[in-house]
Amino acid sequence: MTKITIKETQNPTILKFEFEDFITQNQNFEFKNIDEAQASPLAQQLFYLPFVKTVYISGNFIAIERYSIVDWDDVKDAVAEQITAFVDKGGVIIKIDETKAKKQPITVYGETTPNPAALKFVVSRMLTRNAVEYKNIDQTASSPLAQELFKFPYVKEVFIDENYISVTKYEINDWQEITLELRTFIKQFIENGGTVLDESLIQTAAKNDVTKDEAFDKLDVTSQQIINILEEYVKPAVAADGGNIAFDSYNEDDKTVKVILQGACSGCPSSTFTLKSGIENMLKSMLNDEAIKVEALNA
Repeated sequence: MTKITIKETQNPTILKFEFEDFITQNQNFEFKNIDEAQASPLAQQLFYLPFVKTVYISGNFIAIERYSIVDWDDVKDAVAEQITAFVDKGGVIIKIDETKAKKQPITVYGETTPNPAALKFVVSRMLTRNAVEYKNIDQTASSPLAQELFKFPYVKEVFIDENYISVTKYEINDWQEITLELRTFIKQFIENGGTVLDESLIQTAAKNDVTKDEAFDKLDVTSQQIINILEEYVKPAVAADGGNIAFDSYNEDDKTVKVILQGACSGCPSSTFTLKSGIENMLKSMLNDEAIKVEALNA
C-alpha cells in the first residue's frame, strides 16, 4: 500500500502529500485546471474536488493549493486516501510520453530576511524537499541553477529549499541594484526548463538517510530530544526567513548544543540574538534544564 505523508508548507493554502519514492525525475509540473492536466490522470481526478485550485507535482510529492471554501484540516485525510487509492489501483501520476510539458509560466518575488546580506526569492512552485547550501561554484554539481547564479560577481552563497532560493551577496552591490536582475534570471531559467536541482544526485544523497537514522538511534536521549525540538519548532520559523538550522552535537558535560546555520541565517547579525533569546531559552524550557547553552559553529 502506498504511504502518503501530509506536510504543511509556508503557504497555509498549499499542502504537500509526500511519497516514499520519487514520482518524477528532474521535472516540475503545475496544473491550474483539468484541461491543463492532460499529462497527469491523477491531477485530473483531483480537479473534480471543488476546492482544488492548483496541483503541483515535483520530486517525491504532490502539492495542492485549495480555494478558501474549505479548511485543510477538514479534507486533508480524505485527499490523502483518494491519492493512495488511485495509485494502489495502478493509476498513472504522470504520463511518460507527455512529460515534455509545455513551458509553464511561474512567478518569482523577492522577500527580505533578517539578514541584510541575504534575499529570499520565492517561486510559485515547489523546487525540492531537500535543503541544499552552496558556498561556492565548486560545490554546485547538483544544481545547474546555483552554478549559473555564482557567475554573477555579487553572489556569495546560494541556499535552496522547498519553494525558494536564498541568495547571499557581497557588499559591492545594494539589493536595489541587483534584485530585479536576479529575480528575472531565476524566473526565465526555470520557465525555460533549466534544472534547479539534479534530483538523481539529490536522490543518491538521500540514500544516506538510513545511515542518518542509525546515527540518530545511537545518540543519547537528550540529543534526540534536541533534534526533535529543532525539527518541529525551530526549522519552520527559520525557513520562513530563508534559512535553516542543523544539529551538530551536544556535550553532556558542559550542556553545550552546537548547531550549523545555513542560508539567510548564516552570517545574519541577529543570529546570535535568535540563538540565545530564542532557541536557547526554548531548549531550557522544554528540557527543563537552565544550564543548556547554544552555540553556532559558523556564527
